[in-house]
Amino acid sequence: MKVLVTGAAGFIGFHLSKRLLEMGEQVVGVDNLNDYYDVSLKNARIQQLAGVAGFRFVKASLEDRPVMAGLFESEGFDVVVNLAAQAGVRYSLQNPHAYVESNVVGFLNILEGCRQSGVKHLVFASSSSVYGANTRIPFSEHHSTDHPVSLYAATKKSNELMAHTYAHLFGLPATGLRFFTVYGPWGRPDMAYFAFTKAIIEGKPIDLFNHGRMQRDFTYIDDIIEGIVRVMAHLPTAAPDWDGQRPDPACGNAPYRIYNIGNNSPVELRRFIEIIEACLGHRAVINLKPMQQGEVPVTCAAVNDLLAAVGFRPITSVEEGMRRFVEWYRNYYTQ
Repeated sequence: MKVLVTGAAGFIGFHLSKRLLEMGEQVVGVDNLNDYYDVSLKNARIQQLAGVAGFRFVKASLEDRPVMAGLFESEGFDVVVNLAAQAGVRYSLQNPHAYVESNVVGFLNILEGCRQSGVKHLVFASSSSVYGANTRIPFSEHHSTDHPVSLYAATKKSNELMAHTYAHLFGLPATGLRFFTVYGPWGRPDMAYFAFTKAIIEGKPIDLFNHGRMQRDFTYIDDIIEGIVRVMAHLPTAAPDWDGQRPDPACGNAPYRIYNIGNNSPVELRRFIEIIEACLGHRAVINLKPMQQGEVPVTCAAVNDLLAAVGFRPITSVEEGMRRFVEWYRNYYTQ
């Protein structure tokens, strides 16, 4: 297959591209290499991919309509995996326009490219953030997600709605994946686990919001990639029993589906810090802080639908996943 992976210099995009290349697929990776976090880390990921046969990198922004239209027209992609987005809940409070430009306008260009060029399957990243003010645990794809509590979450919800529209109007097979707190080697420096590890090593204090009582469904990167690869090969179809009187938000009367990918085992941040401390052999200095705007206290993924569809659910424990991350972190930052 020829696969377009957007956000190829990002954390998940890098790992997915690497896996697809190992499988013998052709990968065109797109990324704008923005400076939301350390660009040198993004470049290092691309350098890892650049020497592999079957990979080509294109520096571009999704919101650049002529460039994206030309790319779709010239390449003839079989599958598109859209992982590019302006990420981060807290940053969306500071720079909201970046989220609409990348996550909404950019995603529309992806949808149009897929429609115009006959892409066989669009797989796109959503987020556990879409559950917003919902407090039913575990979060199910069949729950309402009509009450986001951050602009980032609202843009991810908009992606799901836009994809459903294109599936309904144009028959574009589209699958959305709600990722739950992804972590692991080559991860994002803006994520808590990365920042916590760095701070503990450097002896600097850590801010724990909601007084450390936040719970997150940490999901190891290898499990995320396995889920994506399996979903890529699993084309969605219209749900035969979908009922407009009792509409199920996880599917529709079109080739459209939403799945959670999470560990189904939330960990309180205080416990998470203890795991990092054990991996590093150092104690953390902790500042307890109140809840921040846009955050939710608990995330936990129901994964029965993913297991039923593709025969897989995340399996890596946080203890093992963080051991691997810390090993990578020490190797990467002591070179």
